[in-house]
Amino acid sequence: MHAHPVDDVLQQLQTDARSGLDSAEASARLVRHGPNELPEAEHRPMWRVFAGQFASPLIYILFVAAVISFAMGHASDALVILVVVLVNAVIGAVQEGRAEHSMSALRRLSALKVRVVREGGEWLIEARELVPGDILLLAAGDQVGADARLLEAAALEATEAALTGESLPVQKQTGQVPEESALGDRRNMIYSGTHLTSGRGRAVVVATGLQTEVGKIARMTATAQEPRTPLELRLAQFGQWLVAASIVLFALVLAFGLLRGIAFVDIFMVAISQMVSMVPEGLPVAMTIVLAVGMQRMARRGAIVRRLAAVETLGSTSIICSDKTGTLTKNEMTVTVLVLPDGRLIKATGAGYSPEGRLVQDGRELDDPALRRLLEACVLCNDSQLVPPDVADGRWRALGDPTEAALLTVALKGCVEPEALRRQHPRHAEIPFDSATKMMATQHGSRVIVKGAPECLLPFCDVQPFDVAEQLASQALRVLAVAELEDGGIDEKAGFEAFRGRLRLLGLLGQMDPPRDEVKAAVAECLGAGIRPVMVTGDHKATGLAIATALGIARPGDIAVDGAELERMPEQDLRAGLDRISVFARVHPAQKLRIVEAFQSQRQVVAMTGDGVNDAPALAAADVGVAMGVTGTEVAKGAAKIVITDDNFATIVKAVEEGRLVYQNLKKVVLFLFATSIDEVVVLLLALLAGLPLPLAAVQILWINIVTEGTVTVNLIMEGLEGDEMRRRPTPSGEALITPPMWRRMLLMVATSVTAIFGFFVWRLRSGAPFELVQAETFTLVAVCQWFNVLNCRSALKSSLSLDVLKNRWLIGGLLLGNLLHVLVIYTDTLNHVFHTVPIPFSDFLLLGLIGSSVLWVEEVRKWLARRRRDA
Repeated sequence: MHAHPVDDVLQQLQTDARSGLDSAEASARLVRHGPNELPEAEHRPMWRVFAGQFASPLIYILFVAAVISFAMGHASDALVILVVVLVNAVIGAVQEGRAEHSMSALRRLSALKVRVVREGGEWLIEARELVPGDILLLAAGDQVGADARLLEAAALEATEAALTGESLPVQKQTGQVPEESALGDRRNMIYSGTHLTSGRGRAVVVATGLQTEVGKIARMTATAQEPRTPLELRLAQFGQWLVAASIVLFALVLAFGLLRGIAFVDIFMVAISQMVSMVPEGLPVAMTIVLAVGMQRMARRGAIVRRLAAVETLGSTSIICSDKTGTLTKNEMTVTVLVLPDGRLIKATGAGYSPEGRLVQDGRELDDPALRRLLEACVLCNDSQLVPPDVADGRWRALGDPTEAALLTVALKGCVEPEALRRQHPRHAEIPFDSATKMMATQHGSRVIVKGAPECLLPFCDVQPFDVAEQLASQALRVLAVAELEDGGIDEKAGFEAFRGRLRLLGLLGQMDPPRDEVKAAVAECLGAGIRPVMVTGDHKATGLAIATALGIARPGDIAVDGAELERMPEQDLRAGLDRISVFARVHPAQKLRIVEAFQSQRQVVAMTGDGVNDAPALAAADVGVAMGVTGTEVAKGAAKIVITDDNFATIVKAVEEGRLVYQNLKKVVLFLFATSIDEVVVLLLALLAGLPLPLAAVQILWINIVTEGTVTVNLIMEGLEGDEMRRRPTPSGEALITPPMWRRMLLMVATSVTAIFGFFVWRLRSGAPFELVQAETFTLVAVCQWFNVLNCRSALKSSLSLDVLKNRWLIGGLLLGNLLHVLVIYTDTLNHVFHTVPIPFSDFLLLGLIGSSVLWVEEVRKWLARRRRDA
């Protein structure tokens, strides 16, 4: 519609520019085109969320074990396994439900309303009722409800950052533009979801719902392929290995038993118990809890997690593709430098619309008549207003054009009060800003003030410092020139030509959208953590590169690539040059997807941050999409896996730290559970091979795997930060869940435990003690070894022999609870019968504690040697 004359557009839409549609026709079109809204993402019913928790290889193995146990007549064993699986599913479903509830709280509480012309009169309707052919009435401050072609535009400007990424308002006009014009260059169109910053106008709706530009992006988002998280990939790989290992173990035990002449039914049950031992029943619950705890910690730090596994994914992130406007920057234009006609350069401190700051030259505050004259002109030739902060958030806000609001802010810093000055010098005439002339003029008495782009205004002035203006522009500053005519007036017919050669330059002002105060430190922390931030913005290349350099995102030798260059770049060249490209500028949504996929092709774990509609497809395709909760559009929030509630980039870094803690604690849990599961398997196999009776009953194995382990794994899940999380490299996406260093630790821990447990078992059998007592003592020794091993697993390097252990109340509570429950199993008649135990003499308890502590002392020696190698 942007390339056709207005009359053709009206005729095609069968509407009238003055009277609009009648109500009957509007109703008919509403039925034909549907409501002007984007379909909400399908909300999964609770039963589907609950069912989704069972989609794990570990759960499948536990189901098989439960079915076989039940078939063999061991209903109590099967029931215990099923309870574990059920608890895991409930925890996961509740956490995901809480995340969706938090997201609902972020949605707007009221529907958007718009003004339209229908039946010749002005109507106020909900935006969802708009139809193609409706005539919109537009004014500054309005949110646009649908895509529309402008019919009238008086100094109309729209901010389209949410759609195109362009941080500055776009001047609108009614004339035709070429068919091939890019979205951001269609000056005769306004788009759904954007805002009008100044002026007024009238437009005809040309597209609603999914036919709008926002709708097209939403459709692209829906078709974006959501990758599996690194944790899901590792668990899938780990589950396959576990299935294979369990089957091999089952076959080995069955074969050994039959060779020894043991009855098939008896050896089959032993093989099943070994298979159950191989599967750590506590891992699914522990994994769900560790992710849920991480989710809650992130929520307290301002990050709402919409998908549980995304907690760990963020901790594995190696690339953050970040939008600039509103994410890295304040989205508030700020004057940073002023240049007077005599060449004096004045710096303005402070950032954003807050008038806190000073105007300084060579380090000292300046109070100069020429400076005051410039500031007064900036206030008078200005249509914007500054709104003081309210109690809610304490932020100054701009009403009108952000560029003009920045001029009011710098005037306040120079002690010029806009309201008083405007009352003292009222406006008598004006020439509104026009995109063709790039200038604006106002008349106050006999004084005329003109402001505009330097390349347009300076030829009219007595002084023409083009070199200074170019120098400021090269620093990615938006430069404005301000001039005056002291004894004159405005002739609207003659326009600006009447001022040629008569204007006196008052000065130049350079302004920018400044970086957020905390972002530079956050970027530095990302780099220190091995995470590379990359700017992906809809803004100009020079502006993006300047901001990226100031923040430390762009390194020496790095380059910026704009959308046109990216379009011409072959895929292999893009992937080869990714290491040097720090800024992607003027990119459209499909290109953002391409950028994310290019990084992912290099096995990078990509996080995409953003708040605009144009970010949504890439947010969905990234390994973890991070949307802004305050300024973010609903489309962006719906596509993201994590929503930052305070729109603070630094919060992402905190979330990364929490994600790394989650994965760190998960690995501690895996180490603990498998070290303790494998030692049980090895002890049972050794007994079987040696022709000895089984040292543990099947129900005792389940007790150890579920109760003994369960009471202390909570400790590892709740472990706090060790302090060096953000000094480590990101976890490679292809890394196995159990790494080689973990295998070495596990083998040492297993070897120590097996030596202690099996050696004690053989010694007690040969001592002639009753078998029931020997089995109960062996059962207890396994538990004691696990209690010491949980201390070992708290850290790979730090000693467990410190008061630091007392800081973790979960550890103390878990150990006390585990000891109490074990005492009940050993010393109560009812549980003696269920778990095949007998009371143990107290003196034997002390001996078991001493033998079991060997696993702690061996690991302490290993840690000491590892610290010496690290510090050497």
